[in-house]
Amino acid sequence: MNEFAFARVLHVLGVVFWIGGVAMVTTVLIPAMAQMRSSSERMEFFGRIESRFAPQARFTTLLVGLSGFYMVHILNAWSRFAELRYWWMHAMVLVWGIFTLMLFVVEPFVLRRQVRRTDNGDPDKNFRRMRRMHQVLLSLSLVAVGGAVAGSHGWMLPGD
Repeated sequence: MNEFAFARVLHVLGVVFWIGGVAMVTTVLIPAMAQMRSSSERMEFFGRIESRFAPQARFTTLLVGLSGFYMVHILNAWSRFAELRYWWMHAMVLVWGIFTLMLFVVEPFVLRRQVRRTDNGDPDKNFRRMRRMHQVLLSLSLVAVGGAVAGSHGWMLPGD
């Protein structure tokens, strides 16, 4: 197996693990949390789960970014970012960038402080915001993954 194939394997496995985790949180964990009686129970439970999930998400996000960069570099495919028919490459980079920003900057430096500050505020509003954010991020992720699979197998936009 050559280095490019290995990079692609790492990339796909990283995406499966990362976006699969987002799907699990969005479609199973958060709805289960919504059934909990109190918002403090909800946030305590999420904190326990998130402390185990976040390091895995950070690792796979880095793996996906590095392997993706490597593949674009090896293929010298930078010009694809200037062509609309490769929209899915833009989508992948956008989703990766959003998650990287969320996992490495917003969550540890902004959200943790905000949650501590708003403990006496409206925890139900915070939960609804978190739920909606996860739904939007999962939707964007699925569009990027679907577009990447279709595009990398020759299914381009009409007219191209």
